[in-house]
Amino acid sequence: MNGVLVVDKPGGWTSHDVVARVRRVLKVKKAGHGGTLDPLATGVLPIYLNEATKLVPFNLEGTKEYVATLRLGQETDTLDADGEIVAETRELLLTREAIEDALQAFRGEIRQRPPVFSAIKKEGVPVYRKARAGEKPLLNERTAIVHSLVLREFALPHATIAVTCGRGTYVRSLAADIGRALGCGAHVAQLRRHRSGLFTLDQAVTLEELANRAERGTIEEKVLLPKDSIDLAAWIQVRPETAERIRQGKPLRLEDLAGSERGCFKKGQRVGIGAGPRDLVAIAEVPMTDTPAAPALRILRVFHP
Repeated sequence: MNGVLVVDKPGGWTSHDVVARVRRVLKVKKAGHGGTLDPLATGVLPIYLNEATKLVPFNLEGTKEYVATLRLGQETDTLDADGEIVAETRELLLTREAIEDALQAFRGEIRQRPPVFSAIKKEGVPVYRKARAGEKPLLNERTAIVHSLVLREFALPHATIAVTCGRGTYVRSLAADIGRALGCGAHVAQLRRHRSGLFTLDQAVTLEELANRAERGTIEEKVLLPKDSIDLAAWIQVRPETAERIRQGKPLRLEDLAGSERGCFKKGQRVGIGAGPRDLVAIAEVPMTDTPAAPALRILRVFHP
């Protein structure tokens, strides 16, 4: 079974817990997740199965969509409801207009400091381990992209926001920064991911549905083909002998491509090479150079049936 299964992660589970459950239920040799979700968070968690685990590095750049409920007036050490309260504002005098005004500063390119309770490694050790041991590792600020930030609901002491953002954006840090901008502090009380790159909640299965479908033998209906699990500029079908050569590690030659496909791609584009309409043989990239020695397409990753 090769492909991507989109799971609706339940609250209280780590991403690793979900991978372990999927591997056990489906009896697959290899499985990995794309984009960690905090234990408190729910929603879209793509699980890559067997050969499809090779797709993970290509999908980390995808846009993410979240809906987060902020608890205004309280700061926690983890920046979410799982942590200990470290500061609290007893009297909240906030209006919807004040929150709308504060959100304006957090759209577009922003700077934020990742949470110390995160999987980022410092000196080879995940910083959350250092934090749990009582250390206070200092993480540098990073640039993040917030494409869209909308206030959906407001009823003190809570505000619900919808966030569309790029890779590496921490919603917990965003919530804490919004709280500081409002002068009262805030943390994430609830967080749900609605989209991660190509994958959406509409495609997702719950862990209960996973078990039921596996028992009935219908789970493969929910597993996305590798070719449908990556954003490609084009799909090129090659002859079986060419596909075999690629899988043996040999370069793709210009004569391996149909005449209409030669020179019709832009430099740097990623294309899929298939041995038919469904079988992904390789992901390739159009070379950035025009030298005679450059291959027709540079093979980035090869997939085996």
